[in-house]
Amino acid sequence: MSRVWRVCAAAAGVALVAALSACAPGSPTPTAVAGCPDGHVVADAGALRSALAEATPGDVIVLAPGRYEGTFEATAAGSDAEPITLCGTADSVLDGGSTDRGYTLHLDGADHWTLTGFRVTGGMKGIMLDATSHATLSGLSVDGVGDEAIHLRAGSSDNLVESNDVSGTGHRRPEFGEGVYVGSAESNWCEISGCAPDASDRNRIVGNRIHDVTAEPIDVKEGTADGEVRGNELDGGGTTEADSLLDVKGDGWLITGNTGVRSPRDGAQVHSVVDGLGADNSFTANSFEVGEGGWAIAVDAPGSIRATTTVGCDNVALVGGAPDPSRLSSIPCR
Repeated sequence: MSRVWRVCAAAAGVALVAALSACAPGSPTPTAVAGCPDGHVVADAGALRSALAEATPGDVIVLAPGRYEGTFEATAAGSDAEPITLCGTADSVLDGGSTDRGYTLHLDGADHWTLTGFRVTGGMKGIMLDATSHATLSGLSVDGVGDEAIHLRAGSSDNLVESNDVSGTGHRRPEFGEGVYVGSAESNWCEISGCAPDASDRNRIVGNRIHDVTAEPIDVKEGTADGEVRGNELDGGGTTEADSLLDVKGDGWLITGNTGVRSPRDGAQVHSVVDGLGADNSFTANSFEVGEGGWAIAVDAPGSIRATTTVGCDNVALVGGAPDPSRLSSIPCR
C-alpha cells in the first residue's frame, strides 16, 4: 500500500490535475502533478531526499514543478513487479549546482527504477547509474553538466535510456563531455569493477536526441556487451573533443536506425582497445552526415575484429546533403 507524503510548500504556479489539500493555512500542498501517476508529491529538496531514502517497491515519487537544489541519491531497489517511479514535469528541475563536483542524480544499486519527465541540470555528472539494472530513463532533459550527461557504470545492465533530450555537456572537462556513456574505460576498471571488465551489458539507448555535447554523443566502452543503440538523433555541431558521433568498443552491439548530422569526421567508429574486445558489432539502416575525409562507419581494429563487424549496405553516408556510397564504410558492406 503506497504511503502519501504531505509536504508543505507554496503551490503558486504548480500545474495540478487534482485539488490542492492544505498542510497549513495559506500553504497548500499539491496532491497530483500533470503527466505523472498518483503518488507521493514532494515540493522541495529535503522532502525529495526523504522520499528517496524511504522508498520501497511500488512507490511513486512525484516532483511538483520547482527547483530542487543539490545532489540526490537513491539506493533502494524496486522489483520487476513493483518498480519505484520518480516522475516530474519539464518544470521540475533537479539542479546539482557547480559543474566541478557531484552527481546530480545517483542511482546506486537501485534496481527497477523508472525516471520520467523531469529535468536534470548542473553537477559534474547529470545522471549516474552504479550497479543498477532494469531501470528506465525516459522523457528526461539533461543539460548543463561538467562532464557526461548520462552514465551507466559498474555493472549497470538491462537498462533502457529512451526518448531523452541531452545537451550542454563538458563544462568542466570538454574531453569528458559525452552525452550517453556506457561502461568504463579499461584504465578505470580497477577502481570501478575490481580490475575486471565493467560488464554493463544489454543496455538499450533508444530514440534520444543528443546535441551540443563536447565529446561523443554516445560512447560505448570496452567490456560492455549485447546492447542496442537504436533510432537516436545525434548532432555533432558542438563536438570539439571527439572525431565521431558514436564510438563502439564493446562486443555484440546492434547499432541501427540512427541519424547523425555535422559529424566531426566519422559517423560511427569501432575500436579494439583491449585485445579481443570490440567484436561482433552490427550496423544497419543508419544515416550519418560525414565530415571531411570521414566514413559513415569507420572500423579501426585488427583484422580479427574487422571480420566479425557487420556493416549493412542499407547504411547511408551523406556528403554535402547527398548520399555518397564511396564514404559508407572503411570495410565492405554486406
